[in-house]
Amino acid sequence: MIRIGLAGWGDHRDLYADGTPAQDRLQRYGRYFSTVEVDSSFYAVQSERNYAKWAEETPVDFAFVVKAYQGMTGHLRGKNPFDSTDAMFRAFLDSIRPVREAGKLKTVLFQYPPWFDCTRDNVAVLREAKERMGDVPVALEFRHQTWFNPAFRDKTLAFLEAEGWMHSVCDEPQVAPGSVPTVLKATHPGVTIVRFHGRNADGWTKQPDRDWREVRYLYRYSEAELAEWVGHLRLLEQGSVEVCVIFNNNSGGDAAKNALQFMDMLGLPHPDLPPPPPEQLGLF
Repeated sequence: MIRIGLAGWGDHRDLYADGTPAQDRLQRYGRYFSTVEVDSSFYAVQSERNYAKWAEETPVDFAFVVKAYQGMTGHLRGKNPFDSTDAMFRAFLDSIRPVREAGKLKTVLFQYPPWFDCTRDNVAVLREAKERMGDVPVALEFRHQTWFNPAFRDKTLAFLEAEGWMHSVCDEPQVAPGSVPTVLKATHPGVTIVRFHGRNADGWTKQPDRDWREVRYLYRYSEAELAEWVGHLRLLEQGSVEVCVIFNNNSGGDAAKNALQFMDMLGLPHPDLPPPPPEQLGLF
């Protein structure tokens, strides 16, 4: 089984070209896609009320990939709003209870930062995080190439499999050392995650004057690039019952159209996009 979805549901203008109000967008989103990545959970632990609302607004077979809070993955800069690591993990686990109880939590995605390299200490960090999450399904994504260097690649994959981590397979710019290659290996029998970040190498590394989100994921996949992934997904399906694909290339608003294009290539049905609003003719 292959699920296709997007990172977030609020900013994909192609889905809401007819002016769908913000409060109705998740319901509209659920007509097109069967999964979504919750990104807001990275920036702040969301309320149980939010998750309950999202679970209620989505179809019965809908699935959420929830990003771990930034304090749980070493991204946080500045004061931690929680008194302890225990309190932070407990608050996060409490928050996602509604989607777990609704049977709609596919996984919690732990995406570690570019400076999180392959060391003994960091392996211990991963073990501790996995233990704190208990029986909650978890996926792991790296952003430092050392984890998949020839000397460590097989050991990293064996570690993920032994510890029960789902592998988050990436399509992203190959910019050493702050990126990882595409490693087509499932490490969990139930689920493998695939995330399309685009291939904008300049935007991936530069520190822009404007918000980095406006440039890092600025990329439109070509039909030929997506066609390569049809075979890749078939390979990953051999190792997992389900593959969840998330398009994150939305700095220029390309994620929704690329995802629907990919669904067409895979033979997955979806409604047509709403027509774009009429263009306003200028006076000059």
